[in-house]
Amino acid sequence: MINIEQIRKNLTEAIKTSGKTQTQLSKELQVTQSCIAHYIKGDILPALDTFANLCVALDVDPADILCTRIS
Repeated sequence: MINIEQIRKNLTEAIKTSGKTQTQLSKELQVTQSCIAHYIKGDILPALDTFANLCVALDVDPADILCTRIS
């Protein structure tokens, strides 16, 4: 079962691993820095199009973030 908390943790880890700052990501995605902070805190999840662009910016597979990778 997909768990929102696990998605938040995976997203946070991907952001940290990328080495990009919240400000850099916000500029790339054309969202506010506080929006990125809310994603990390788990207050909100990105819209689908923002999520797709975030995965591209972080160079991660969406399946890894969404816990849907099939081995």
